Amino acid sequence: MTDLTLFVGRLLIAQLFLLGAVQKLSNPEPAMGLLAEWGLPTGLIWPALAFNLLAGLCLVLGIATRSFAAALAAYCAVTSVFHFIPADPWQMSIFVKNWAIAGGALVLAAHGAGQWALQRQS
Repeated sequence: MTDLTLFVGRLLIAQLFLLGAVQKLSNPEPAMGLLAEWGLPTGLIWPALAFNLLAGLCLVLGIATRSFAAALAAYCAVTSVFHFIPADPWQMSIFVKNWAIAGGALVLAAHGAGQWALQRQS
């Protein structure tokens, strides 16, 4: 049962980042707007897209799972700052969800990919 739950958990977390990459590619303006509001270069969206895509694929396949899960936890923690807007309930929901996703990613970082992975010790 543990390997099944690790596999399903990897897929569920990965889909957030894979769909985030698709969203950034198909409609980059909202994310670019958030970056601009913080005075950051809007071009940062492209490395973020690449990281989302690579990390999501690695979680799905079970490649370097511990490393990518730890990096995703950090990514979620850092990007949560963009959504800390107490006056906006929707943004606060995203803020809290980022921390929940970081928690799930930390569990994957601790336990690895399980047996259903291309790198079983990842």
